[in-house]
Amino acid sequence: MADKVYPSAKPPAAAANVNPTATSNRPFPSAKSQLYRPPGYRPAPHRRRSHRSLCCACCLWITLVIFSILLLAAISGAAIYVVYRPQRPSFSISSLQISQFNLTSTTLTSTVNFNLTAKNPNKKLIFFYDPITVSLSTNDGVSIGDGALPAFQLGTKNTTVLTSTVAAVGESLDTTSGGQLQADAKSKSGLGLTVEFDTKISVKIGGVKTKKVKVRVTCEGIKAGLPTVEVVASPAPAPSPVATITRTVTVASPATVSGGKCNVDLRVKIWKWTW
Repeated sequence: MADKVYPSAKPPAAAANVNPTATSNRPFPSAKSQLYRPPGYRPAPHRRRSHRSLCCACCLWITLVIFSILLLAAISGAAIYVVYRPQRPSFSISSLQISQFNLTSTTLTSTVNFNLTAKNPNKKLIFFYDPITVSLSTNDGVSIGDGALPAFQLGTKNTTVLTSTVAAVGESLDTTSGGQLQADAKSKSGLGLTVEFDTKISVKIGGVKTKKVKVRVTCEGIKAGLPTVEVVASPAPAPSPVATITRTVTVASPATVSGGKCNVDLRVKIWKWTW
């Protein structure tokens, strides 16, 4: 009967020589690397609502609101135009007379009388004018005098004639302005003048009255004759030994205007600039 062979309790030499710390330092595969991922897979990033998209939305809404306001204003303006057919009032200087014009190289004394005619061609619009400031100058920009016109109302289909006087008393002139004015005064065709009227105007449309806006009326291309000096002889009183007495009389220029055209412009001021 064969003998039984029992394994030795002593570990083999190879096993006994194994360093126990080597097995503890062996890296183990990560649990995440063992998860299955399909080819080309990328996890979706966590998206946040950016401030840029919010600003774009605000700009879009503001643009839509502004566009809607402009569209409503255009529709309202078109409706008013169709119903009322508004037209600008017209102005003209029907007569102008230079009754005094004393000019030296450095001073000017003048008196100018004129009539301003205002016409309202509208059937449903009424114009209200504030007091008007009048400035008279030559075509070269030399001031002749200043004046004023009272406030007035220009009704529907109405024509109003305003009379005023522009005067300058001892107004100082520099050498250039005085020489230019003396040269213009010698012109045979008359003295070229420009008249400017500055005021504020409001319009009544139906039962609604608009706010006041600045208006400038400019009348250009006016030619006016200067007054002349004439010697007049008159009989002397009976006790006087002289048969006649002579005296000089200033005769004003005819109260007529040759040429001339008036333009109406709105005066809109934005900050420091005026159009």
